[in-house]
Amino acid sequence: MSKFQIISDKNKKSLNIKKLLIKKIDSHQFKQNNLVIVIGGDGFMLETLKRNKISNKQFYGINSGNYGFLMNKFSSENIIKNLKKANMISISPLEMIVKNKNNQIKKSLAINEVSILRQSRQAASLSIKHGSKQIIKKLVSDGVLVSTPAGSTAYNLSVHGPILSLNSKKLSIAPISPFRPRRWKGKIVNDKLKIVITNLNPSKRPISAVADNLEVRNAKTITVKINNKIKFNLLYDKNRSLQKKIKIEQIRKETN
Repeated sequence: MSKFQIISDKNKKSLNIKKLLIKKIDSHQFKQNNLVIVIGGDGFMLETLKRNKISNKQFYGINSGNYGFLMNKFSSENIIKNLKKANMISISPLEMIVKNKNNQIKKSLAINEVSILRQSRQAASLSIKHGSKQIIKKLVSDGVLVSTPAGSTAYNLSVHGPILSLNSKKLSIAPISPFRPRRWKGKIVNDKLKIVITNLNPSKRPISAVADNLEVRNAKTITVKINNKIKFNLLYDKNRSLQKKIKIEQIRKETN
């Protein structure tokens, strides 16, 4: 029998699906000998991918959470067929490198986005560069997001950032509640060059940097770039690909 692994979140719904799957697919063969079935929500999938960043495994997500954008809908009747016919897409994460006020360097990966957030009652004061080009000299805001195409329908969409096609080779830089310049809507940039965000007033206006769900406080400079050496292989049901989900969100945004 081909090797596969089932891992699940600890909530009741996830564990019930896992039990059912263990009984149902024990006797079936799969082409993938490195298949991991992940049962949970988007957050659990993100954690699982990061724990397996040096593997070449293929991850099939089953949603037992709320939104489940990165996951597949569970179908007890069609699960074997869906697994066998699933289409694979590969995505690379963002790498966040943060220098804090004590000049310590901290690194983390982000599959959806890197969030730069004000840490006190006062707005953040930031400058943003893309490669050698200055994108904005001084942004006063609650923060800024750097989002991947896969994450462009998540927090990025909530702050009115653009939805990016999966194969666009672009990143979104979107302000969070900009105060000055008030009308700055952000920028779409290519993913080949690094983005450097600098806190212009770290003593008076502290900020934190968050890679998906890992936070670094009192950040002075944040460098964000795509790490093309890491590839996460995600499997999706034939009629519910990640590309299709993103396209649906684009249409929904345009009609709202």
